[in-house]
Parts: sequence; structure tokens; C-alpha cells
Amino acid sequence: MGNPKHKISKARRDKRRTHKYLSAPTLVACPKCSEPKLPHRACINCGTYKDKEVILIKEAQQA
Repeated sequence: MGNPKHKISKARRDKRRTHKYLSAPTLVACPKCSEPKLPHRACINCGTYKDKEVILIKEAQQA
């Protein structure tokens, strides 16, 4: 198994790691109910996609 011959500087190490980060997901407002949703996906709240109802959403029963 190979071992490093020279010390890797902090700058070189950090340059290698520049692309390793997390980003927040992009959210857009639903045109029908204005709830945040992922782009190009059906709205979980109202069940519409491109102004068409594609998911049947059950209404919450209030007791």
C-alpha cells in the first residue's frame, strides 16, 4: 500500500474539497394554492401539476 511522500498543504487539500457541500433544495410556489413545492413535480398539498389534477387528495376530517 502506498504512503504519501510529502505533506499535502491545507490549501491544496481545501482546493480538492471545494465541491463537497450541501445546498438547500429549490422551491417554487404552487400556482393554485401558493404552497412551496419542488419544481417539475406535482403539488403535495393540492395534487395539481400544470393546472391539471393528477393526485386525488383526501380532505382532512375534523372531529
